[in-house]
Amino acid sequence: MKKKKSKKISKKLLHKYRLVILNEETFEERLAFRLTRLNVFVLLGVSSIALVGFTILLIAFTPLREYIPGYSSTALKKQAVELNYKTDSLQQIITYNDKYYASIRKVLKGEVSAVQINRDSIIEAAKIDASEIDLSASRADSILRAKVDKEDKYSLFETAKSKTNFVLFPPVNGEISEEYNAEEKHFAVDIVVAKNTPVKATADGTVVFSEWTAETGFVILIEHSYGLLSVYKHNATLTKEQGDLVKAGEVIATSGNTGDFSTGPHLHFELWSDGYSVNPTNFIDFKK
Repeated sequence: MKKKKSKKISKKLLHKYRLVILNEETFEERLAFRLTRLNVFVLLGVSSIALVGFTILLIAFTPLREYIPGYSSTALKKQAVELNYKTDSLQQIITYNDKYYASIRKVLKGEVSAVQINRDSIIEAAKIDASEIDLSASRADSILRAKVDKEDKYSLFETAKSKTNFVLFPPVNGEISEEYNAEEKHFAVDIVVAKNTPVKATADGTVVFSEWTAETGFVILIEHSYGLLSVYKHNATLTKEQGDLVKAGEVIATSGNTGDFSTGPHLHFELWSDGYSVNPTNFIDFKK
């Protein structure tokens, strides 16, 4: 019985048929096909597989995939990147605010002694932060100093002559909005410049302080030869870190308007010689 059924099924599958296309008016035979049921099934199967494959390729490699649930959108990716940038900026603002609030808490708890100073002078700030500044020379600095001392040991030029020829480079060029005034304890000159103007080192030296402060924003201090110290305040960014060696005219920061004591984009520049403030305009021409 099984053999008869299988023969009957195979006979049906392999039985030949003829598909004829006729002209309706003249009944003229236009096209004819010889088919079997097996051929029809195979043709339909191959066509279905090809249609499914074409649909998959069309969805996978064209923008149509964005309309399919589960696929990521280009617009959503762009929004995600923008949100990531905004989140990073907000995180920086939160960090600055946390430092600011920490300073306020110290004042409210009485952990900081009250000091009367004029504006953002370094004269008292130096006394408070001196213990936090690491003035120890690095290994590279020690090697460089030993090399220079060895070269200067047999120098034909006297120290006095070298000190006389010591030239200071203007950190920025611009109009001075507030002059140096020791009587009012304003131990600096304020030079008005555009925001993000490059701030340059006034002479060769070593960076001894490069940090953010709530009152004066980003501050950088450079120790030079002959007991000279230069101070740059209210910067937008700092390009040098503590311990870096800098050359005269090298960019160390960009000007800005940071800190509570800032009244606009400018550079607050101070010069100190052996612990005493000096008028920078006596040695530097800040005008263009």
